[in-house]
Amino acid sequence: MVGLLIALIIFNGIALKIKKRLSLIQMYHIWTFTIAFQTVFDVYIDFKYHGYWYFSKGVDWKSFIAIFLVPPVNVVYLNFFPYKKALRKKILYLTSWEIVLLLYEAITLLPEPWGFFHYGWWTLWHSLIINPILLMILLGYYKWMVKLEKRSTLANEFKY
Repeated sequence: MVGLLIALIIFNGIALKIKKRLSLIQMYHIWTFTIAFQTVFDVYIDFKYHGYWYFSKGVDWKSFIAIFLVPPVNVVYLNFFPYKKALRKKILYLTSWEIVLLLYEAITLLPEPWGFFHYGWWTLWHSLIINPILLMILLGYYKWMVKLEKRSTLANEFKY
C-alpha cells in the first residue's frame, strides 16, 4: 500500500505541476476515458481471466485506489507527445515511455508494502506488447477529441 500511495502522490503531483499544453476540458476527457477504459480492461484481464490483480484476487476496496494511477500518467504522456515532429521522434518517444512503464510495472511487483500488483498468467512480455497499443488508442482518442472540439467551436461561431 505504501508504494501505491507514493506513486499516487508523485504521478498526480507531476500532472498538476507540469506546464500544460492540454486544456482543463481535455484533461477531464482523458481522465474520464482512462478510468472507463482501464475499468473495462481490468474487468476482463483481472476478474474474468485472472491475468493480474491488485493486492488480492477479487474485488477489494484497496484496489479501487489504483484507478487513480493511470489518468495522470496519460495526461503527462499526451502533454509532451511530439505531435508535429518527425515519425522517428514519435517512435523514440513511444519507446521511452514503454521502457518507463515496464520499469514501473516491475517495481509494482515487489513484495508489500512497496508492491501491490500480482501476476496470474500475465507477464512483462504481455505488457511489452499491449502497452504501445494502449498508448496508441489513447493518442487516437485524444486526436478525435481535439477534432470534435474544433468542429464544435466552428459550429458555434457560425450560429450567430
